[in-house]
Amino acid sequence: MDTINRIKTTIFFSLVVTLMCASGVYAQKRHYLFSYFVGNGEDGLHLAYSTDGYTWRALNEGKSFLTPIAGKDKLMRDPSILQGQDGLFHMVWTVSWGEQGIGYANSKDLIHWSEQRYIPVMEHEPKTRNSWAPELFYDDVTKEYFIFWASTIPGKFEKGEEQKYNHRMYYVTSKDLKTFSETKLFYDHGFSVIDAALIKADGRYVMFLKDETDQPNEPEKNIRIATSDRAAGPYSPPSEPITGDYWAEGPTPININGKWFVYFDKYREHKYGLVTSTDLVNWKDESDKLVMPQGIRHGTAFEVSKKTIKKLLGIAD
Repeated sequence: MDTINRIKTTIFFSLVVTLMCASGVYAQKRHYLFSYFVGNGEDGLHLAYSTDGYTWRALNEGKSFLTPIAGKDKLMRDPSILQGQDGLFHMVWTVSWGEQGIGYANSKDLIHWSEQRYIPVMEHEPKTRNSWAPELFYDDVTKEYFIFWASTIPGKFEKGEEQKYNHRMYYVTSKDLKTFSETKLFYDHGFSVIDAALIKADGRYVMFLKDETDQPNEPEKNIRIATSDRAAGPYSPPSEPITGDYWAEGPTPININGKWFVYFDKYREHKYGLVTSTDLVNWKDESDKLVMPQGIRHGTAFEVSKKTIKKLLGIAD
């Protein structure tokens, strides 16, 4: 029955878009995609579509667009997609719970993908336990891409060592996403941190991050903000939480019609949350307005062209 409902929803959604195309309304709208995974990430990349940032529908009848083959465990968790200066969609992802590298691939249309590559970003630190939730960002000042992720190196940092995973954020840069700089520490303010995402607003770099403090005090498990005047940092201490009294992870920010939307996974409640802001200071919880595909997990929201959406929906020009 779930399969039948998904098919009906996909057909209905395509008909709505077709009617919008015919009426001219479609051409006036902006188009957004959400990359995500389901389950443990075994089947690969999933995409959802929205025109308003509140209602998201799964594409491809909820089926995967790309099967993972990079890394030993061959997972595709936390897919982060960025359309680069070359017009290609570049993607990085978590390949495993316990490997020292991440996955990378690119695509012209989000349908046909390049060969998947394993990038050994933490193999220079043999004790590294993991390389989780990599994110992509392009800096228009230095004209280079940033890839950053969370890793635990046992014994590296005193604070947080009482918990199994004492993460810090690390990064590499690249001009072409073929060769990469040496790995450097990106964010350390004395607590375990994961799931960072980066935007630039009013000349400042704004990092959304998850406070992963677990022990010895009460767990934090919330989303906070740090800022810098350079993409590489240093970044400020974290703000007060912008999320509420629940466990949240995987923030992904996007600006829609002048308002900042930050989506996040309420992973203990098995649903998604949303906070919005016009100034990146005062935040409003709008989770009750959010409609997301069933089973959606940690990904990224990004804007795409009408041409890209029409191809994904199989609509002829």
